[in-house]
Amino acid sequence: MRTRFALIVLGSLALGGCALTPASGPESWDVLGRHTNTLPYAVVRITPQANAVLAKLLPRLIKFAEQRRPDDIRLGIGDIVSVTIFEANSGGLFIPSEAGVRPGNFVTIPNQAVDAQGNISVPYAGQIRANGRTPVQVQNAITEAIKNRAIEPQVVVSVVDQRTSLITLLGGGQARRIPASAKPERVLDVIARAGGTTASTSTIGPGPDTWVVLERGKNRAVAPFGALLYEPANNVFVHPEDIIYLYNEPQTFLAFGAFGSQQQIPFGAWRITLAEAVARAGGLVDGAADPSSVFVYRGEPRETALELGVDCTPFTGPLIPIIYNINFRDPAGYFLASNFEMRNKDMIYVSNSVSVESSKAMVYFQTINATVQAPISTAISAKTLQNLLSGTGSSTTAVITNPTVPPPAQ
Repeated sequence: MRTRFALIVLGSLALGGCALTPASGPESWDVLGRHTNTLPYAVVRITPQANAVLAKLLPRLIKFAEQRRPDDIRLGIGDIVSVTIFEANSGGLFIPSEAGVRPGNFVTIPNQAVDAQGNISVPYAGQIRANGRTPVQVQNAITEAIKNRAIEPQVVVSVVDQRTSLITLLGGGQARRIPASAKPERVLDVIARAGGTTASTSTIGPGPDTWVVLERGKNRAVAPFGALLYEPANNVFVHPEDIIYLYNEPQTFLAFGAFGSQQQIPFGAWRITLAEAVARAGGLVDGAADPSSVFVYRGEPRETALELGVDCTPFTGPLIPIIYNINFRDPAGYFLASNFEMRNKDMIYVSNSVSVESSKAMVYFQTINATVQAPISTAISAKTLQNLLSGTGSSTTAVITNPTVPPPAQ
Protein backbone atom coordinates (compact mmCIF):
# COMPACT_ATOMS: atom_id res chain seq x y z
CA MET A 1 0.00 0.00 0.00
CA ARG A 2 2.77 2.41 0.92
CA THR A 3 4.73 1.53 -2.21
CA ARG A 4 1.67 2.18 -4.33
CA PHE A 5 1.13 5.55 -2.63
CA ALA A 6 4.76 6.52 -3.25
CA LEU A 7 4.47 5.70 -6.95
CA ILE A 8 1.33 7.81 -7.23
CA VAL A 9 3.03 10.80 -5.58
CA LEU A 10 6.14 10.53 -7.77
CA GLY A 11 4.02 10.24 -10.88
CA SER A 12 2.03 13.32 -9.93
CA LEU A 13 5.20 15.30 -9.39
CA ALA A 14 6.60 14.25 -12.74
CA LEU A 15 3.42 15.05 -14.66
CA GLY A 16 2.98 18.37 -12.90
CA GLY A 17 6.46 19.57 -13.76
CA CYS A 18 7.41 19.55 -10.09
CA ALA A 19 4.87 22.31 -9.54
CA LEU A 20 4.54 21.34 -5.88
CA THR A 21 8.24 21.87 -5.14
CA PRO A 22 9.81 25.27 -4.37
CA ALA A 23 11.37 27.07 -7.36
CA SER A 24 12.64 30.55 -8.29
CA GLY A 25 10.88 30.54 -11.66
CA PRO A 26 9.60 28.44 -14.57
CA GLU A 27 11.37 25.32 -15.70
CA SER A 28 13.12 25.22 -19.05
CA TRP A 29 10.46 22.97 -20.58
CA ASP A 30 7.78 25.42 -19.47
CA VAL A 31 9.56 28.33 -21.17
CA LEU A 32 10.37 26.47 -24.37
CA GLY A 33 6.91 24.89 -24.42
CA ARG A 34 5.25 28.30 -24.02
CA HIS A 35 3.03 27.01 -21.21
CA THR A 36 1.14 30.17 -20.25
CA ASN A 37 -2.46 31.27 -20.07
CA THR A 38 -1.72 34.95 -19.52
CA LEU A 39 0.44 36.40 -22.29
CA PRO A 40 1.66 34.87 -25.56
CA TYR A 41 5.35 35.18 -26.34
CA ALA A 42 7.89 33.94 -28.86
CA VAL A 43 11.12 32.03 -28.23
CA VAL A 44 14.14 32.88 -30.38
CA ARG A 45 17.45 31.04 -30.27
CA ILE A 46 20.49 33.31 -30.19
CA THR A 47 22.38 32.62 -33.39
CA PRO A 48 24.81 34.62 -35.56
CA GLN A 49 21.86 35.52 -37.80
CA ALA A 50 19.80 36.74 -34.84
CA ASN A 51 22.73 38.82 -33.57
CA ALA A 52 23.09 40.39 -37.02
CA VAL A 53 19.42 41.40 -37.02
CA LEU A 54 19.59 42.81 -33.48
CA ALA A 55 22.74 44.78 -34.29
CA LYS A 56 20.63 46.99 -36.55
CA LEU A 57 18.57 48.07 -33.52
CA LEU A 58 21.47 49.12 -31.32
CA PRO A 59 21.08 52.73 -30.12
CA ARG A 60 23.55 54.49 -32.39
CA LEU A 61 23.83 57.62 -34.57
CA ILE A 62 24.92 55.60 -37.59
CA LYS A 63 21.59 56.29 -39.33
CA PHE A 64 22.99 59.78 -40.08
CA ALA A 65 26.45 58.51 -41.07
CA GLU A 66 25.69 58.03 -44.79
CA GLN A 67 24.51 61.59 -45.25
CA ARG A 68 27.02 63.92 -46.88
CA ARG A 69 28.79 66.73 -45.09
CA PRO A 70 26.69 69.84 -44.46
CA ASP A 71 26.37 72.48 -47.16
CA ASP A 72 27.95 75.91 -46.85
CA ILE A 73 26.29 78.25 -44.39
CA ARG A 74 23.30 80.02 -45.93
CA LEU A 75 21.89 83.34 -44.87
CA GLY A 76 18.51 83.53 -43.22
CA ILE A 77 16.01 86.15 -42.16
CA GLY A 78 17.47 88.16 -39.30
CA ASP A 79 21.14 87.57 -40.07
CA ILE A 80 23.24 90.76 -39.94
CA VAL A 81 25.56 91.19 -42.92
CA SER A 82 28.17 93.64 -44.05
CA VAL A 83 28.68 94.53 -47.75
CA THR A 84 31.95 95.97 -49.03
CA ILE A 85 32.28 97.07 -52.70
CA PHE A 86 35.63 97.56 -54.42
CA GLU A 87 36.25 99.49 -57.67
CA ALA A 88 39.32 99.38 -59.86
CA ASN A 89 39.67 103.19 -60.20
CA SER A 90 38.21 106.39 -58.78
CA GLY A 91 35.51 108.19 -60.72
CA GLY A 92 33.29 105.18 -60.76
CA LEU A 93 29.95 104.54 -59.11
CA PHE A 94 31.14 104.55 -55.51
CA ILE A 95 34.56 106.27 -55.62
CA PRO A 96 34.33 109.94 -56.86
CA SER A 97 37.04 111.21 -59.20
CA GLU A 98 38.05 114.05 -56.87
CA ALA A 99 38.87 111.50 -54.18
CA GLY A 100 41.89 110.38 -56.16
CA VAL A 101 43.38 106.97 -56.00
CA ARG A 102 43.48 105.53 -52.49
CA PRO A 103 44.46 102.13 -51.17
CA GLY A 104 41.76 99.62 -51.89
CA ASN A 105 39.25 101.96 -53.51
CA PHE A 106 36.34 100.47 -51.58
CA VAL A 107 33.22 101.52 -49.77
CA THR A 108 31.51 99.65 -46.93
CA ILE A 109 27.75 99.78 -46.68
CA PRO A 110 26.31 99.99 -43.13
CA ASN A 111 25.43 96.65 -41.59
CA GLN A 112 21.89 95.53 -42.24
CA ALA A 113 19.68 92.56 -41.41
CA VAL A 114 18.10 90.27 -43.94
CA ASP A 115 14.52 91.56 -43.89
CA ALA A 116 11.28 89.61 -43.56
CA GLN A 117 11.12 89.23 -47.34
CA GLY A 118 14.62 87.73 -47.32
CA ASN A 119 16.33 90.70 -49.01
CA ILE A 120 19.06 93.21 -48.30
CA SER A 121 19.28 96.66 -49.87
CA VAL A 122 22.41 97.74 -51.77
CA PRO A 123 22.73 101.25 -53.30
CA TYR A 124 22.37 101.22 -57.09
CA ALA A 125 21.69 97.48 -56.96
CA GLY A 126 18.32 97.61 -55.26
CA GLN A 127 16.85 94.67 -53.37
CA ILE A 128 19.13 91.66 -53.45
CA ARG A 129 17.83 88.25 -52.44
CA ALA A 130 19.84 86.91 -49.48
CA ASN A 131 17.64 84.39 -47.71
CA GLY A 132 18.67 80.84 -48.55
CA ARG A 133 21.83 81.96 -50.36
CA THR A 134 25.44 81.64 -49.35
CA PRO A 135 27.50 84.83 -48.91
CA VAL A 136 29.33 84.02 -52.15
CA GLN A 137 26.05 83.78 -54.06
CA VAL A 138 24.94 87.16 -52.65
CA GLN A 139 28.30 88.67 -53.66
CA ASN A 140 27.84 87.44 -57.22
CA ALA A 141 24.28 88.81 -57.35
CA ILE A 142 25.42 92.28 -56.24
CA THR A 143 28.32 92.28 -58.70
CA GLU A 144 25.99 91.31 -61.54
CA ALA A 145 23.60 94.15 -60.60
CA ILE A 146 26.24 96.92 -60.69
CA LYS A 147 28.79 95.66 -63.19
CA ASN A 148 27.54 97.98 -65.93
CA ARG A 149 27.73 101.10 -63.72
CA ALA A 150 30.76 100.55 -61.51
CA ILE A 151 34.38 100.19 -62.64
CA GLU A 152 35.28 96.48 -62.49
CA PRO A 153 33.41 96.02 -59.21
CA GLN A 154 34.17 93.29 -56.73
CA VAL A 155 31.99 92.63 -53.69
CA VAL A 156 32.64 90.99 -50.31
CA VAL A 157 29.69 89.95 -48.10
CA SER A 158 30.47 89.08 -44.50
CA VAL A 159 28.20 87.70 -41.76
CA VAL A 160 28.44 90.04 -38.77
CA ASP A 161 25.85 88.34 -36.55
CA GLN A 162 24.64 84.84 -37.42
CA ARG A 163 21.12 84.52 -36.06
CA THR A 164 20.06 81.57 -38.19
CA SER A 165 21.92 78.36 -39.10
CA LEU A 166 22.25 77.65 -35.40
CA ILE A 167 22.84 74.39 -33.54
CA THR A 168 20.85 73.78 -30.35
CA LEU A 169 22.62 72.05 -27.47
CA LEU A 170 20.50 70.95 -24.48
CA GLY A 171 21.27 69.17 -21.26
CA GLY A 172 21.70 69.54 -17.53
CA GLY A 173 18.94 72.11 -17.25
CA GLN A 174 20.70 74.46 -19.67
CA ALA A 175 20.06 75.36 -23.30
CA ARG A 176 22.47 76.97 -25.72
CA ARG A 177 22.28 77.89 -29.38
CA ILE A 178 25.63 78.23 -31.09
CA PRO A 179 26.28 79.30 -34.70
CA ALA A 180 27.12 76.57 -37.14
CA SER A 181 30.71 76.77 -38.26
CA ALA A 182 31.69 77.36 -41.86
CA LYS A 183 34.01 74.40 -41.42
CA PRO A 184 31.99 71.15 -41.19
CA GLU A 185 31.92 69.86 -37.62
CA ARG A 186 31.00 66.57 -36.03
CA VAL A 187 29.02 65.98 -32.85
CA LEU A 188 32.08 65.89 -30.58
CA ASP A 189 33.42 69.06 -32.22
CA VAL A 190 30.20 70.93 -31.45
CA ILE A 191 30.10 69.65 -27.86
CA ALA A 192 33.71 70.69 -27.36
CA ARG A 193 33.11 74.15 -28.90
CA ALA A 194 30.20 74.60 -26.51
CA GLY A 195 32.49 73.92 -23.57
CA GLY A 196 32.40 70.14 -23.29
CA THR A 197 29.87 67.93 -21.55
CA THR A 198 30.66 69.26 -18.08
CA ALA A 199 30.41 72.94 -19.01
CA SER A 200 27.39 72.62 -21.24
CA THR A 201 25.44 70.15 -19.12
CA SER A 202 26.41 71.14 -15.60
CA THR A 203 26.12 67.87 -13.70
CA ILE A 204 26.45 65.52 -16.68
CA GLY A 205 29.83 64.16 -17.62
CA PRO A 206 30.82 61.63 -20.27
CA GLY A 207 30.20 58.68 -17.95
CA PRO A 208 28.76 55.24 -18.70
CA ASP A 209 25.20 56.53 -18.27
CA THR A 210 25.52 59.63 -20.49
CA TRP A 211 23.48 59.55 -23.70
CA VAL A 212 23.39 61.73 -26.81
CA VAL A 213 20.29 62.43 -28.90
CA LEU A 214 20.65 63.94 -32.37
CA GLU A 215 17.49 65.33 -33.95
CA ARG A 216 17.40 66.55 -37.54
CA GLY A 217 14.06 67.47 -39.02
CA LYS A 218 11.76 64.51 -38.45
CA ASN A 219 14.61 62.07 -37.85
CA ARG A 220 16.01 61.24 -34.44
CA ALA A 221 18.71 58.88 -33.20
CA VAL A 222 20.13 58.15 -29.76
CA ALA A 223 23.46 56.66 -28.71
CA PRO A 224 25.52 56.25 -25.56
CA PHE A 225 28.22 58.88 -25.32
CA GLY A 226 30.84 56.13 -25.32
CA ALA A 227 29.77 55.08 -28.81
CA LEU A 228 30.95 58.45 -30.17
CA LEU A 229 34.36 57.84 -28.62
CA TYR A 230 34.89 54.15 -29.34
CA GLU A 231 32.88 53.76 -32.56
CA PRO A 232 33.90 56.72 -34.76
CA ALA A 233 31.11 56.05 -37.26
CA ASN A 234 28.71 57.47 -34.66
CA ASN A 235 30.53 60.81 -34.54
CA VAL A 236 28.54 62.11 -37.51
CA PHE A 237 28.49 65.55 -39.14
CA VAL A 238 26.25 68.17 -37.56
CA HIS A 239 24.04 70.30 -39.80
CA PRO A 240 22.58 73.76 -39.12
CA GLU A 241 19.35 73.60 -37.10
CA ASP A 242 20.30 70.24 -35.61
CA ILE A 243 19.37 69.63 -31.97
CA ILE A 244 21.82 67.81 -29.69
CA TYR A 245 20.53 66.68 -26.33
CA LEU A 246 22.74 65.24 -23.58
CA TYR A 247 21.12 63.43 -20.70
CA ASN A 248 21.85 60.91 -17.97
CA GLU A 249 19.99 57.60 -17.77
CA PRO A 250 21.29 54.74 -15.58
CA GLN A 251 21.35 51.44 -17.45
CA THR A 252 20.41 48.31 -15.48
CA PHE A 253 19.33 44.73 -16.02
CA LEU A 254 17.57 42.19 -13.79
CA ALA A 255 18.96 38.77 -12.89
CA PHE A 256 16.70 35.92 -11.71
CA GLY A 257 17.00 32.20 -11.22
CA ALA A 258 20.12 30.09 -10.70
CA PHE A 259 22.56 33.01 -10.48
CA GLY A 260 25.11 33.80 -7.83
CA SER A 261 23.21 37.06 -7.30
CA GLN A 262 19.56 37.91 -7.97
CA GLN A 263 19.08 41.64 -8.11
CA GLN A 264 18.95 44.73 -10.29
CA ILE A 265 22.47 45.29 -11.58
CA PRO A 266 23.88 48.47 -13.22
CA PHE A 267 25.76 48.15 -16.49
CA GLY A 268 28.77 50.02 -15.16
CA ALA A 269 29.91 50.69 -18.74
CA TRP A 270 28.53 52.36 -21.85
CA ARG A 271 27.74 48.91 -23.26
CA ILE A 272 27.82 45.34 -21.98
CA THR A 273 27.20 42.00 -23.63
CA LEU A 274 25.18 39.04 -22.37
CA ALA A 275 28.39 37.28 -21.38
CA GLU A 276 29.45 40.28 -19.28
CA ALA A 277 25.97 40.54 -17.74
CA VAL A 278 26.06 36.89 -16.64
CA ALA A 279 29.45 37.50 -15.05
CA ARG A 280 28.20 40.62 -13.25
CA ALA A 281 25.33 38.58 -11.83
CA GLY A 282 27.79 36.21 -10.19
CA GLY A 283 27.80 33.58 -12.91
CA LEU A 284 25.72 30.41 -13.09
CA VAL A 285 25.42 28.46 -9.83
CA ASP A 286 27.34 25.23 -10.45
CA GLY A 287 25.09 23.04 -8.31
CA ALA A 288 21.78 24.36 -9.59
CA ALA A 289 21.86 26.05 -13.02
CA ASP A 290 21.07 24.45 -16.35
CA PRO A 291 23.62 26.05 -18.73
CA SER A 292 21.43 25.30 -21.72
CA SER A 293 18.51 27.25 -20.24
CA VAL A 294 19.70 30.86 -20.12
CA PHE A 295 16.90 33.21 -21.19
CA VAL A 296 16.71 36.95 -21.92
CA TYR A 297 13.26 38.60 -21.74
CA ARG A 298 12.72 41.60 -24.00
CA GLY A 299 10.11 43.37 -26.10
CA GLU A 300 11.03 43.89 -29.75
CA PRO A 301 9.40 46.00 -32.48
CA ARG A 302 7.11 44.02 -34.75
CA GLU A 303 9.36 44.66 -37.77
CA THR A 304 12.35 43.19 -35.95
CA ALA A 305 10.35 40.18 -34.77
CA LEU A 306 9.31 39.45 -38.35
CA GLU A 307 12.93 39.67 -39.46
CA LEU A 308 13.84 37.20 -36.71
CA GLY A 309 11.32 34.76 -38.17
CA VAL A 310 8.64 35.17 -35.49
CA ASP A 311 5.02 34.52 -36.44
CA CYS A 312 3.40 37.73 -35.22
CA THR A 313 -0.21 36.82 -35.98
CA PRO A 314 -1.04 35.90 -32.33
CA PHE A 315 0.24 39.26 -31.09
CA THR A 316 -1.30 42.71 -30.99
CA GLY A 317 0.49 46.01 -30.53
CA PRO A 318 3.82 47.31 -31.80
CA LEU A 319 6.00 45.35 -29.34
CA ILE A 320 6.32 41.57 -29.45
CA PRO A 321 7.31 39.75 -26.21
CA ILE A 322 10.35 37.64 -27.05
CA ILE A 323 12.40 35.29 -24.88
CA TYR A 324 15.91 34.74 -26.25
CA ASN A 325 17.57 31.44 -25.42
CA ILE A 326 21.27 30.61 -25.44
CA ASN A 327 23.03 27.33 -24.65
CA PHE A 328 26.15 27.70 -22.51
CA ARG A 329 26.78 23.96 -22.74
CA ASP A 330 27.81 24.65 -26.31
CA PRO A 331 31.33 26.15 -26.30
CA ALA A 332 30.32 28.42 -29.18
CA GLY A 333 27.55 29.85 -27.01
CA TYR A 334 30.06 32.09 -25.25
CA PHE A 335 31.04 33.68 -28.56
CA LEU A 336 27.37 34.31 -29.32
CA ALA A 337 26.84 35.78 -25.85
CA SER A 338 29.80 38.11 -26.40
CA ASN A 339 28.07 39.55 -29.48
CA PHE A 340 24.62 39.88 -27.92
CA GLU A 341 24.40 43.42 -26.53
CA MET A 342 22.22 44.01 -23.49
CA ARG A 343 19.63 46.78 -23.35
CA ASN A 344 18.27 48.79 -20.48
CA LYS A 345 15.79 46.83 -18.28
CA ASP A 346 16.52 43.46 -19.91
CA MET A 347 15.73 40.46 -17.68
CA ILE A 348 17.98 37.39 -17.57
CA TYR A 349 16.60 34.16 -16.16
CA VAL A 350 18.41 30.83 -15.65
CA SER A 351 16.32 27.78 -14.81
CA ASN A 352 17.41 24.92 -12.56
CA SER A 353 18.74 21.69 -14.00
CA VAL A 354 16.58 18.54 -14.09
CA SER A 355 18.72 16.87 -11.42
CA VAL A 356 18.02 19.70 -8.99
CA GLU A 357 14.29 19.42 -9.55
CA SER A 358 14.48 15.63 -9.15
CA SER A 359 16.32 16.08 -5.84
CA LYS A 360 13.63 18.51 -4.70
CA ALA A 361 10.97 15.98 -5.64
CA MET A 362 12.69 13.24 -3.66
CA VAL A 363 13.03 15.46 -0.62
CA TYR A 364 9.39 16.40 -0.98
CA PHE A 365 8.40 12.74 -1.19
CA GLN A 366 10.54 11.86 1.83
CA THR A 367 8.77 14.60 3.78
CA ILE A 368 5.37 13.21 2.79
CA ASN A 369 6.49 9.67 3.59
CA ALA A 370 7.77 10.71 7.01
CA THR A 371 4.52 12.52 7.70
CA VAL A 372 2.50 9.41 6.72
CA GLN A 373 4.77 7.03 8.65
CA ALA A 374 4.76 9.02 11.88
CA PRO A 375 1.21 8.14 13.06
CA ILE A 376 1.64 4.54 11.84
CA SER A 377 4.84 4.14 13.85
CA THR A 378 3.17 5.71 16.88
CA ALA A 379 0.21 3.32 16.60
CA ILE A 380 2.52 0.30 16.28
CA SER A 381 4.51 1.38 19.32
CA ALA A 382 1.32 1.84 21.35
CA LYS A 383 0.00 -1.59 20.29
CA THR A 384 3.30 -3.25 21.19
CA LEU A 385 3.27 -1.66 24.61
CA GLN A 386 -0.36 -2.72 25.16
CA ASN A 387 0.43 -6.34 24.22
CA LEU A 388 3.43 -6.32 26.49
CA LEU A 389 1.40 -5.09 29.45
CA SER A 390 -1.49 -7.52 28.91
CA GLY A 391 0.72 -10.56 28.43
CA THR A 392 3.08 -10.39 31.48
CA GLY A 393 0.67 -9.54 34.37
CA SER A 394 1.24 -7.48 37.52
CA SER A 395 4.91 -8.42 37.87
CA THR A 396 5.69 -6.77 34.64
CA THR A 397 3.62 -3.82 35.72
CA ALA A 398 5.69 -3.55 38.87
CA VAL A 399 8.86 -3.63 36.86
CA ILE A 400 7.60 -0.83 34.71
CA THR A 401 6.14 1.34 37.45
CA ASN A 402 8.97 0.75 39.90
CA PRO A 403 12.20 -0.02 38.10
CA THR A 404 14.12 -0.41 41.42
CA VAL A 405 12.22 -3.63 42.39
CA PRO A 406 13.98 -6.69 40.97
CA PRO A 407 11.88 -9.02 38.84
CA PRO A 408 10.47 -12.14 40.55
CA ALA A 409 12.23 -15.42 40.08
CA GLN A 410 10.76 -17.60 37.35
